[in-house]
This record gives sequence, C-alpha cells and structure tokens, in this order.
Amino acid sequence: MEIEYLENGFKFEKELNQLDEFTIEFCSILNELKLNYVVVSGYIAILFGRNRASEDIDIIVEKMDFKKFEELWKKLDLDCLNADNSEDAYKEYLVNNESLRFSKHGEFIPNIEFKFVKNNWDLEALNEKKIVILNENIFYISSTELNIAFKIYLGSDKDLEDASYVYEIFKDRLNMFKLEGYIKKLGIMEEYKKWKLNLM
Repeated sequence: MEIEYLENGFKFEKELNQLDEFTIEFCSILNELKLNYVVVSGYIAILFGRNRASEDIDIIVEKMDFKKFEELWKKLDLDCLNADNSEDAYKEYLVNNESLRFSKHGEFIPNIEFKFVKNNWDLEALNEKKIVILNENIFYISSTELNIAFKIYLGSDKDLEDASYVYEIFKDRLNMFKLEGYIKKLGIMEEYKKWKLNLM
C-alpha cells in the first residue's frame, strides 16, 4: 500500500474490507450533512493495513441540536442497537454523554459507536483531525500522534500492538514533540518509555 502524504492527511488505495466499507458509507452521510466528526481508536491501525478483527468503529461528532440529529437519523439506512427512535436516541443517550451504536440488519458486528464530544481530548481529536482519501472516498481520522498516545494510555496488549503498528508506518513523519506532549498530559511517561523499549 503506497500512501501519498497530503498537507493535512493521507491519500491511498487498497482492497476495502468490511470495516472500510462501513466507515465510508457512514461518513459519506456525515459529509453530506456537513457535520464535524472524527474517526478514532482501533480502526486507524486497521485502515492502514493491520490485520486484526474489530467489532466497532468509533466516531466522535461535534454536538448538534435535535433537528440536525433527526435529519441524520432519517438518512441513516441502519439499525440503532440501543434506541428505537430519534428522540430517545438523542435525549436518553447522546445528550447524556452515552454512545449510540448503529449496525446493518440488526447485527451487532460490525457497528458504529457514535458519540458527542464530551471532554477536551475529544475536542483535541476533532481540532487535529486528518483527511483520508481512500479509493477517492473522503473521511476524517484522529492524528497519528494522538492515536498512538491514547493507545498507550489504554494499555491493553491489543492497544499497545495498535500503537506499535501505527508508529512503525509513520515513524519518519511523526511530530515527536506533539506525541510526547500528549504522553505527558496523559501522565503515562513511564508506560511510554517501556513501550518504546519494546519497539527496539
């Protein structure tokens, strides 16, 4: 997979997997409605070729009013796994900082975990998002530096392996000052040092 580096993102082509297709389909509607969103977490490593299973695609979106959300709800040809109607989805979940899960045909895997911005880290992910042009389809992901830092912060074997995979692909282009700034803010410098030793 040959990646073309853009001023603020990435352009490449590959054979699409199920998660890629689902992400493109969902994000095309977010783009159509001009919503401010970012795809985060484990899908980033999978997007760039890591071969592992994942149940969900995590998407953070800027808060919107109910009218805008209802417009989105009507456009989504998907099942919501935790709410039967747009009003319950909005008032009982999103405004209470709870995620919604969307899937096709009522299947649980894969699903979109969709949530409003709820803290400064979510806001940072939105503000620092990068464009992806995948087979001419456009969507937005969190920066590689923030993705790596949060994976180390989460700390499971799977998360650390994701961090290592993304690091190895982008190590010559990472902003190490920004990455280590995130590490310091997350309070995981010792975990970061241990993780880096395991890269060698």
